[in-house]
Amino acid sequence: MDSSAEKRNSSFIENRSIDFIPENERHGGVFAQFTLWFGANLQITAIVTGALAVVLGGDVFWSIIGLFVGQCFGAAVMALHAAQGPKLGLPQMISSRVQFGVYGACIPIILVCLMYLGFTATGEVLAGKAIAHLAHVSNTTGILIYACFIILFATIGYRLIHVVGKVASIIGLIAFVIILTQILALSDFSELLAVRHFSWSSFLLAVSLSASWQISFGPYVADYSRYLPTKTSSSRVFWAVGLGSLVGSQISMSLGVLIAQVANGNFVGNEVQYVVGMNPIALVVTFLYFSIAFGKVTLTTLNAYGSFMCVATVWNSFKSTNQISKITRLLIVLAMVVISTFIAIIGEHTFLSAFKAFILFLLTFFIPWSAINLVDYYFISKEECDVDALYDPNGKYGRWNRIGITCYFLGILIQLPFIDSKFYTGQIAAMLGGIDLSWLVGLISTALIYYIFAKKAQLKFVKQLPLEQVK
Repeated sequence: MDSSAEKRNSSFIENRSIDFIPENERHGGVFAQFTLWFGANLQITAIVTGALAVVLGGDVFWSIIGLFVGQCFGAAVMALHAAQGPKLGLPQMISSRVQFGVYGACIPIILVCLMYLGFTATGEVLAGKAIAHLAHVSNTTGILIYACFIILFATIGYRLIHVVGKVASIIGLIAFVIILTQILALSDFSELLAVRHFSWSSFLLAVSLSASWQISFGPYVADYSRYLPTKTSSSRVFWAVGLGSLVGSQISMSLGVLIAQVANGNFVGNEVQYVVGMNPIALVVTFLYFSIAFGKVTLTTLNAYGSFMCVATVWNSFKSTNQISKITRLLIVLAMVVISTFIAIIGEHTFLSAFKAFILFLLTFFIPWSAINLVDYYFISKEECDVDALYDPNGKYGRWNRIGITCYFLGILIQLPFIDSKFYTGQIAAMLGGIDLSWLVGLISTALIYYIFAKKAQLKFVKQLPLEQVK
């Protein structure tokens, strides 16, 4: 190992960004993937997401079942993306250049940046409230303090993010036990589960909420597995990431369901204070506020770090180098967090309803990308990638990939009749009584369309090759 590689490997502050991770700089183990995603999901936003299933009309029993069904489906999708990390050694979105072209990949990447801004903002709202209570300051000041931590953590990068994930797992589990104990003290668990009034619209809403939660990790999940050694088993990465995310989020969302039922309408608009206020012991209250703030650190840092990767990828599309300086990295992270902080302060009082509409509508844009990326990686490219060509607009993948871009927009259009949201309601969704099946229809249809057209293009290309190259 040369001295520069040794320096990169030993440095706690990350030096790499969107460039390929060489084998002599690979490190880490599969268990860290589990703790990262387990800890990232044991937090207040996941609790709020689960609570939405009840707040918006569901019962306890079927909401928990619906959330679990959505978790299984969504976690499988995001874990398939995670398995790409060790094999490619690249951030998730830059590998999209295989399917969309060097310039074409900017289309889904820009939309991903909007997602990161939204999720970072929602994280800042909830964590900012917790910090405000801990430090006895205003909510706005709490949000600003929290934003400073996110800038620091996202700038330091990969190693710190995994350390924070481990700590968040422990703190989150302790907080879960405390909150669940308080719920059981306030109510009868069997009576809560006995609350049943099944309806397809409420059940499928729960499925959509958890599926969208999981799938939304897809655009950056491989960013946090790309440092693993190339020989790392893809199936082990799949199960570590998938189970970590599924178990963590199901615990949090089930807790949210129970809290929303016990709250009898007092949860909306008062999420942090209600969760903490269930316990009368001052020391425990302080710990719960801390756990809420710290629990959000992991996921919000992932969003800020992911936003840096996406902006850097767009930046790199029009530059001749794939190296990003530490100053540029800091400026990008700073800009994204400043924008999300502004959104958080402005939208603080309309958080819950806006959040639900936001995460469901986002699926319209990320489902087609996910379908195209997975089909291409596992069935067309067969886990192969020309890394050098990813950075060359004149190379193998070109500037614009018409097949990928066309299938992406077709996937969005196909979903429109099935969408039910505050932004837009399709005709079929209205006929089904508000049941949103767009994510399922979009995933299956886009995958099939892309496979057919990409396979035809691949066969046509092979036929044009000289016989000795085909052999």
